Amino acid sequence: MMSTIDLDDRPPLSFYLSVGLVAGSIIALQIGIMRVFSVGSWSHFGSLVVSLAMFGFGLTSAVMCVGKGWFETRWIGAVKFSLLTFGPLMVVCNLVAQQVPFNAIFLISDPMQKWRLFANFVLYFLPFLAGALFLGVVFLKAKRTFNRVYFADMVGSGLCGLSVLLALYVFTPDNIIMAPLILWLAGGVLWFVAMGDRRGLAAIVVVAILSAAVHYVAPGALGVPKLAVSDYKGVSYARKFPDNKRVYERASPFGYMEMYSSSYLHFAPGLSDNAAFNLKKFPENAYLGLYIDSDGPSGVIKDLSDEEVAYFHYLPMYYPYVLKKNPETFVVQFGGGISTEVALKEGSSHVTVAEGNPAILTAFREDKDLRAFTGDILRNPKVSVIDYDGRLYVAHTRNRYDVIDLSLADSAGLSSPGGFAIVEKYSYSREAMGAYMRALKPGGILSVTLWNKEEPPKSVLKLYATMAAAARDVGPDIANKFYVAAAYLSTATVLYKQDGFTPEEIEKLNAHTRAMSFDEIYYPGMKVDTAPLKQVLQDYRDQFFYAGPAADPTAPKEGAKEEEPNDPPPPGAPVDEKTAAAAGTPPAPLVPATTMGRLAWHYLINGGWQQVADEYVFDTRILTNHQPYFAAYIKVKDLLKFADRLDLVQDEWGYLLLWATLAIATLFALTLVLFPVIFGWRTIFSRYPGKAGTMLYFLCLGLGYIIIEVGMISHFVLALSNATVSASVLITGMLVFSGLGSFASERYLATARTTMPKIFLAIFAILVLYAFCIDYALDWIGALPYVLRVVLCLALLAPPAFLMGFPMPTGMTTLGRLGKDHMFLWAWGVNGCFSVIGAALVPIVATSFGLPAVVLLGAIAYLIALPAFFSVLKPLPPGRVGDGRHAAA
Repeated sequence: MMSTIDLDDRPPLSFYLSVGLVAGSIIALQIGIMRVFSVGSWSHFGSLVVSLAMFGFGLTSAVMCVGKGWFETRWIGAVKFSLLTFGPLMVVCNLVAQQVPFNAIFLISDPMQKWRLFANFVLYFLPFLAGALFLGVVFLKAKRTFNRVYFADMVGSGLCGLSVLLALYVFTPDNIIMAPLILWLAGGVLWFVAMGDRRGLAAIVVVAILSAAVHYVAPGALGVPKLAVSDYKGVSYARKFPDNKRVYERASPFGYMEMYSSSYLHFAPGLSDNAAFNLKKFPENAYLGLYIDSDGPSGVIKDLSDEEVAYFHYLPMYYPYVLKKNPETFVVQFGGGISTEVALKEGSSHVTVAEGNPAILTAFREDKDLRAFTGDILRNPKVSVIDYDGRLYVAHTRNRYDVIDLSLADSAGLSSPGGFAIVEKYSYSREAMGAYMRALKPGGILSVTLWNKEEPPKSVLKLYATMAAAARDVGPDIANKFYVAAAYLSTATVLYKQDGFTPEEIEKLNAHTRAMSFDEIYYPGMKVDTAPLKQVLQDYRDQFFYAGPAADPTAPKEGAKEEEPNDPPPPGAPVDEKTAAAAGTPPAPLVPATTMGRLAWHYLINGGWQQVADEYVFDTRILTNHQPYFAAYIKVKDLLKFADRLDLVQDEWGYLLLWATLAIATLFALTLVLFPVIFGWRTIFSRYPGKAGTMLYFLCLGLGYIIIEVGMISHFVLALSNATVSASVLITGMLVFSGLGSFASERYLATARTTMPKIFLAIFAILVLYAFCIDYALDWIGALPYVLRVVLCLALLAPPAFLMGFPMPTGMTTLGRLGKDHMFLWAWGVNGCFSVIGAALVPIVATSFGLPAVVLLGAIAYLIALPAFFSVLKPLPPGRVGDGRHAAA
């Protein structure tokens, strides 16, 4: 027996709980899908698929707006159908999607990959469509008490998002789909309890059991994977080694961590080729491969014997120990422990090491096999451990160090096949570099080693410019404070010495560089021929944009005289090293990247770098806390030029996909938003006053809310050090506090005309303040114990999020009470569609203008919504009801 309840007249508590749990399962599904893509492919593809799949809300609102009468009379059946299909669709669509994985490497060259990407979008679209149908029908039937239902929706979503964070400790990525499935089951059970529908209750339990069985049993029975990991992810190579063995596995919110051993695993981070010829004993099976979310490896080095320690001399992180004996050393990021091991074996009197990922520290401290392999490095009496980001530690400590090391902290590099995602790299920002430099003792050395695998160079030029700018912040004269060496398509190392390098120290460093067969990029007194600059810049642009036939470099130039025997050698020809050294110039470079590096340092030291950067083919702006990105190298003005040559910039596909997502989202949004208007203009919308203003109002709310939410995630990485945790805390905090705001807004409905302008102005003022000042608070919070960091971050979120909970329910409830039923559904769709656009817009604004600009953009959206709010308040003309027809006499 099923009872019917009036959702506008005090529905039971189980109704509100069911709304919160089902809404929460939608949030959990989003997080789960992005985790699956992070491990199996690349995270930005997960963001792309989720963003487009969220248009299920837009499509639902469009269909319901046109067919409102049908949904009002059959709403119980629509809700039951959506609930019984939502859970199975989660499991089945995710499992099928793993059988049609697309390979980002061939997205341009193989047309099938585009269809595979489209198939993933469609598959993940279906469960979101079912979830949106449930919420849409519930909102329609409870439109007069929308504030309370929206409160349940927001708070439930937020708390369930936090529960997924905890579920990441329990479920590995291939089973993470179970988290939203459990939430859906709980919400569905409560719904059927509220409705008194015993058949529905039994049906959803059976469907849930069958869905879980499909997830756990079907892959084994059919011989298909539950999670398909791309062949181009780092861990795939390790799994293919004949003698591979997984020696460690742990799932947590800080990443899915695996370690593998194999005799085939040769991780040599910047190792000189000369090591093979000069080492008497080469370390065997020296490394374990550390993979986080299938990316890597980061090398975990074993405790080398005294006979094997000479190996360290051939690594780039050995550079500071050429000059420093028995130093006090600070390692900015522990990673796999290589820099810490080098520091100990090279005689450091004490090593302080920082690591912001608690999962790494847990592995090295608690796993007995790993402790034995590394010589229990973190429990060495000479080692002190800082359990938060090194950049935050040095910014606040009074301790000073002889050596500060930041070496190869990004596993296999800053670029990866398929496109590097837009990820904040605060450890390399101008502010961080300045903190490292100030934390040096007199005569201390900062050593930064970065992967240098790009031609033309990109990330290293950003590093060079950032370190030069930071050094000028510390002291104006920087010419004698840097020494730079690089290995082509391997690594680049920048040394900064607080009081400058002496001639004797330069000679020692040069001798070491030549012994390693590295290239000298810069040292004090080095002379650089600037004549090739124009040609190098032009050649790099021609590499991407030149459409004509390449000129024959060996052909004689028109009007040129024949070369005489005593003419100087052409550029790139070998030069006698002794002659070059006596002249104060290094041997002529053999590759353009080396030339570009030397020219960059010449202009960074002597001035004029900005003009060079403007003419360079890629963006080389310095990293700051406001723009902490080793990404988005393609200049905005050149985007269209790269449209037909994407195969040349595979490492930028993550950035280019943001633009593609924005374009697709905008097209979909406008289509879905205008669909009800076009098909219902004569019968519905032509009779509604304030249409344009209402659209603008909900458009601004959709853009503003998501822009602040996503933008603040990037900000809060400053304190929380991990993007997954930051996202979970932000989503939880924003939704819960906004839900409380929604609940409180109901008592102000009668005075909304005077109250809401004050709310909007308060939101605008707080967000403007946060845009320019929140970084200072987050830097301070980041040095506190982790639980306290989370609590304080939530406290920072509370004021704006609570106020941002007022506008949406106030507008929606007003439309419902004014009888604008069609516009009620349409407004919900407008809000949802433009939320998707806002999510795609955030990283583009952040990389182009900085994170404060993101927050300011959100603030401006709320300010524009203020005058538009008065359009929402316009009543229907006398004699008309919500469906747009004359009222009955």
